[in-house]
Amino acid sequence: MHDFLENSIFFGTVISVVSYGIGVLLKKKCKLAILNPLLISITITITFLACADISYDKYYEGAKYLNYLLTPATVCLAIPLYEQLELLKHNWKAILIGILSGVLSSLGMILGMAMLFQFDHREYVTFLPKSITTAIGMGVSEKLGGYVSISVAAIIITGVLGNIFAEWIFRLFRIREPIARGVALGTASHAIGTAKAMELGEAEGAMSSLSIVVAGLITVVGATIFSHIM
Repeated sequence: MHDFLENSIFFGTVISVVSYGIGVLLKKKCKLAILNPLLISITITITFLACADISYDKYYEGAKYLNYLLTPATVCLAIPLYEQLELLKHNWKAILIGILSGVLSSLGMILGMAMLFQFDHREYVTFLPKSITTAIGMGVSEKLGGYVSISVAAIIITGVLGNIFAEWIFRLFRIREPIARGVALGTASHAIGTAKAMELGEAEGAMSSLSIVVAGLITVVGATIFSHIM
């Protein structure tokens, strides 16, 4: 069985899809924010690989086909934005300022933490793209000389935490404006946060989709500039 799993070209895809499906079912049944489908999927997959003694490289040989879908999936987020185009036209200045402030806050926090914990340059730049979608973040990390695998982990953890705690934070600070909630989720928690934004409403989903793209572009430039600071 071990040899069969290691040599199967579809093993990585199957375990990823099945574990995510289990996460979705648990979330629907228990309705707990902590039971995020992606978090459940990661936990199940890692546990299975560890118990079955299957290396990540063998797993990725099959899972890489899912990775190819990251970019087109991100592009598809333009659809809800198109449906809310009038909302964008009337509020574009506030949206742009919100996204810009979110990106600068993220980069500034990473700089501050890097100084506090005495990161070296490579460790520092690894975390700069933590709040943008994986498809863009991997390229930014690689270009800046960071640890790409750690960047991916940081991006996923950031997205999952945003997805889990977003509603609680909105209630705590009484943030009820759909545009503000969508921009916050998309800028801070990329695609995983956008999934939560779409649950909250159409306007939130559209603004979050826009924020992913704009925040990604600003972060590419901003991360390059910030990488020279330390």
